[in-house]
Amino acid sequence: MAAPPGGRVRYVADAVVPCDGSGRILVPGAVEVEGDTIVSVGPVDGSAGPAGPDTEGTSTEVRLRGLLLPGLVNVHCHSPMTLFRGTGENLPLDRWLADVLWPREARLTPDDVYWGMMLGASELLRCGVTTTSEMYFFEDAVADAVLAAGSRAVICPGVLQLPGLEGQSWSKRLDQIVDFHHRRHGEEDRIEVGFGPHAAYTVPLDVLAQTAELARELDALVHIHVAETEGEVDRFAAEHRCTVPAALADAGILDARVLAAHSIWLTDADLDLYVAHDVAVAHCPQSNAKLASGVARLEDMLNLGIRVGLATDGPASNNDLDLWEDMRLSVMLARIRSGEATSLPAAQVLDLVTRGGAAALGRDDLGSLRAGAKADMVLMDLDDPAFVPLLEDAQLIEHVVWSSQSRLISDVWVGGNQVVADGECLTVEGPRARREVQRRAHRLAGG
Repeated sequence: MAAPPGGRVRYVADAVVPCDGSGRILVPGAVEVEGDTIVSVGPVDGSAGPAGPDTEGTSTEVRLRGLLLPGLVNVHCHSPMTLFRGTGENLPLDRWLADVLWPREARLTPDDVYWGMMLGASELLRCGVTTTSEMYFFEDAVADAVLAAGSRAVICPGVLQLPGLEGQSWSKRLDQIVDFHHRRHGEEDRIEVGFGPHAAYTVPLDVLAQTAELARELDALVHIHVAETEGEVDRFAAEHRCTVPAALADAGILDARVLAAHSIWLTDADLDLYVAHDVAVAHCPQSNAKLASGVARLEDMLNLGIRVGLATDGPASNNDLDLWEDMRLSVMLARIRSGEATSLPAAQVLDLVTRGGAAALGRDDLGSLRAGAKADMVLMDLDDPAFVPLLEDAQLIEHVVWSSQSRLISDVWVGGNQVVADGECLTVEGPRARREVQRRAHRLAGG
C-alpha cells in the first residue's frame, strides 16, 4: 500500500503504540505525516494532542489494518557480514575473529561490502528495523547501499588493522574517516557518520584517544566494543592494571559521545564511570549467548539511568538480524539474572528497541511516533493467533513482546517512504542480492 506521493498523509490504523514515553495506546489511532516528518499523533475521533508544525490543512487518508509502531533501532550491527553468515561456528570469540573472520575480511572489496549491506538492509527492513548503527569498513559502499535500500544508518567506519593490511597507519585511517564525515554526514538526511574503533585490546589507547578527540570536534559518535568477554577483561587488566572502562576514562576517551557495545564484564565502578560520562550501551543478548560471552547487567544499567539500546550484532555471530528475537531474549536473561519474574516489563523492553535505542544513539528524532519525529513506522498484522485473546488494550504491548514475531510485520516506512509492502522489500532486488552474496562469500572463503 504505497503512500500517495507528496502532500500530507494521515495513516489511520486499528491501533497505534507511539512509544513516546507517555504509555499511550491508541485504539484506533492516527499518525499524520508531511514529507519525512510526523506532524501529529492521536486518536482518530479526537484531536491529535500537542500539535506539530502547521497541522492545519487537508490530508490524504490511508487506512491500515494492524498495529502501527515506530521503526525499530538496532544500535550495534555489522550488516555487510551477511557475507560471513555461518562461518567459524562453535568457536570462541577470539579464535573466530583471528582464525576465520579477519583473514576473510582482508580480502573484501567495496563491491562485496555493498552487496553484503544490501542483503542485510533488506533483512533488517523486513524485520521492522529502520535505523542501524553500522561499524564496518569500505564505508562509502555501506552508505551507498543504505541510501539505495531506503533505510537509515549511523555509519561508524572501522578502525582496525586486519591481517594483511597492517601497513596502513592509524593516522591515515582516521584522516579517511574525517574525510568521509565531511563528504557524507547528513546525506539525504539518512546518513550519520561516527567513528568505529574496534576495541581497547586491538587499537592502542593513544589511537583511541586521538579518535575520541576527532569525534568531539565533529560531535560524532564513538562506537566501540567494550568488555565483551571475561578473557579480554582479564588480559587487559594484567597488562594495564585496571578495567577497560577505567583505562578509557583515564585516556579521555569517555569524554566523547561513546556507544559501548556489549559491556558484559563490568564492575560497579565501571558502571559508575558510565553514569559519570553518560556512556550509552548496545546490549546484544543473542550474540553474547551464542558466543558464550556472558550476560550483561542490563537491569543494573537501566536502574542507574544508563542509556541502553538493543542490538543484534552482525549476522555472522547472531546469525540473523531479527531484533524481535533479541527483545524477548533480553527479558529472559534479565529475569534469570535477577531471579525475579517482574524484571523488565514488556513496555520497558519495547522501549529498548525504539525510543531507548534512539536515545543510545543521541537521536531524539527517532524511535517514537510523535510530532517532530521522523516518519519511520512499522505496521504489524493483528490478524494472527499471537494477538488472541485480547482482553484489554494494554495487552497489545504484552503480545507484541511475548507472542509476536517479525513475520507479522507487513509494511515499513522510512522518512515517510514505504520500503516494505505486504512483507516484501520494495527497494532491494532480493534474488540478485542473494546471488551476489553467495558468489562473493565463496570467493572470500578461498573457494
